[in-house]
Formats: sequence, structure tokens, C-alpha cells
Amino acid sequence: MVESGTDVRMVDGLAERTHLTVLGRAIGGGRIISREPTQSVENIVGPTSRLRFAALVFLTLLKRNHEFDAVLVQGYGLAALAANCASRLHGTPTFMLVCSPVELYYICRKKHPQPGMPYRAVQLFVLKILARINARIGRQYVVLSQHLKDVVKSHGTRHPINVIPIYGIDTGLFKPSAEDRSAIRRELGLPESGGLIFFSSRIAPEKDAETLIEAVAQLVESGHDLRLLHLSGGHEEFLHAAENRGIADHVIARDAVHPIDDLPGYYQASDVCVQASREEGLGFSPLEALACEIPVVAAGAGGLTQTIRDGETGWSYPVGDVQSLAAAIQQALTKQEEAIRRARAGRAMVAAEYRREVVFDDFLSLLERA
Repeated sequence: MVESGTDVRMVDGLAERTHLTVLGRAIGGGRIISREPTQSVENIVGPTSRLRFAALVFLTLLKRNHEFDAVLVQGYGLAALAANCASRLHGTPTFMLVCSPVELYYICRKKHPQPGMPYRAVQLFVLKILARINARIGRQYVVLSQHLKDVVKSHGTRHPINVIPIYGIDTGLFKPSAEDRSAIRRELGLPESGGLIFFSSRIAPEKDAETLIEAVAQLVESGHDLRLLHLSGGHEEFLHAAENRGIADHVIARDAVHPIDDLPGYYQASDVCVQASREEGLGFSPLEALACEIPVVAAGAGGLTQTIRDGETGWSYPVGDVQSLAAAIQQALTKQEEAIRRARAGRAMVAAEYRREVVFDDFLSLLERA
């Protein structure tokens, strides 16, 4: 049950192991699944209205409950409430999949306003109420990180919270390249010389593109030869922010690319990956970068503290601290032996704890026990 869009890697991973039905809320100008799945999936498109979609979830699960062994519902909003109520009636095991700290993300709208993403106190109140109701009537959670487990605990649940970072990382695709980095850049139409910083987060208040742009601007002004690469659906907005800061010539902003066919090459072409989040559930981009043995600089926020450990698997800096971020990027670019050591330790961590096959197998075991 998908209320706000999902990643194709999640869908394909589940569909490889189960007979999967996806019921998703229609998103104006967006997609229920980020890309076309490679696996066979029954796909049902529901109404755009969250209330009407929740009603469809409830009715679908009542009418077709005999067809399903388990239900995985995104988040802890209205759709989750509908799925949990239906589960109470028909008994099918139902899991709430929590990929982000919704309330913390929403609070960022108040502190860091952004066009098209208004903050409304009443909406935050509703989010908190729904979280607490679902904590009472729901029976199980699947969360991506210990941080998200703590967030869910704060809602007052006494039910099991399973930490399984699905969809994980395909370490067969995201891996160090044997090809020369300049050759990879040439193939992708990127500058072959100078430092390349990769930032692939969506443009949203919780992702803090502003601090990164300011840090890169200061490095450029101090004489560093740098380019900032950004890939997302909000790339035009990102480029506009760079223009306002006067570093548009040092920014390469493009639309999001295919997460399997194209994305690994952009990591392999880069010198460092930055995740500048103010809040984060887990953060897959740093894990993908580390799997490619690309050094990572990340804010000390949420689930990032679980994976990017300063001095071990990357560089960590205080949230919103421009000077610390600029210093960390400079170190990652100039201390090459140390950068390689941390990146290799990061790949070992990803292979041990976040590998795609491992996390999906863990989830399937959970379903079988249920």
C-alpha cells in the first residue's frame, strides 16, 4: 500500500520473492513507482485524495483479504490507519513500513520555508495524532534504522519494531570501477579535471541544499577547482539557488537518472558524495557511494549517524555548519590515502549490513514467521 510513491528497487526486490500487488495513491505530476518495474506486478492506481485512498485501502483489504498472506503499508498516516483497521477485522498480518521521520521532516518546513511546501500547525497536529493512533492499533513495524525505531517508539507503541533496511544496496552494481575516472567522466559528459562533488538528494527543507551550496561557494572562492553535481527532479531549482550564490558555472544540474542502469556510473565518476540532511531516516545515497568506494561527507543527523561514522566510514559534521562542511569536503578531496581507507571500510560495512540480498531475505523471513 503506497501512499506517497515508492522506489522501483523496493518493488522489484519484493516481486522477485513474492506474488506482489501494489495499490498506490495517484500523485499529480508524479509516479507511484519511481520507474517501470522489471518484475511482474499487479498495479492498482487509487484516487489522489488521501481520504478516498484510505477508504479504498480499507475496502480492498476487506474484499480481497483471502488473496494476501501479508500487507505492507507505507508510513503511519491515513492509509496505514485503514490497513490496520482492516487487519483487526480479517487478521491478515500487516506491517507499517517506516522509511522517514515524517513529523521531523514536516517541522523543517517551519524552520526552513520553501516555495510549494507550506507549514501548517494543524497538519503537523494531524500527523502526530495519526502516528499515535497507529501505534495503538497497529501490530508490527518495519523501519530502516535504529533512529527510526526510536522515532516510532516515541509514538507510544508496544508492538514489535523490526529494523530491516529494505531495499538495501546491490553491491554487484554499486562497486568500485576498474575504469579510469576521467574516462567515466568523459562518457557521462562531465569535466575530466578538478574535484567533483556528488549530491543527489531531492530538493526539500530537510535535505539542506543551501548549506552545501554555501560551503562549495566558499571553497571555490578560496581557489579550489570544483564542480558540484546534482541529479534530481528538482535540479532546475538547485541550479537557480546556485545562480543566486554566484556559482552556477561550478554546478552541473541534471534530472534524476535510472537508479540501476545509470546511477552507479555517476558515483564512480565523483571524488566525494555529500549528504547534507537536517533530518534523515537512513540515507541510501551515502551507502551507494561507499559501495562504490567513494568517500562520504554527511551531516550528523538521524540515521546518518548510524552509517557515516567520523574517522571510520566517512566525515561527519554538525547539521547546518557551513565551515565544518567545507573543511570536511576539503579533507576528503586532499587526504587521498585517508579518504580511500574510510571508503573501503564503508564498503565493507555496506556489504555486511546493507546488501540487497541480505535485507530482502531478512524481510521474507519476517513475513514467513508472521
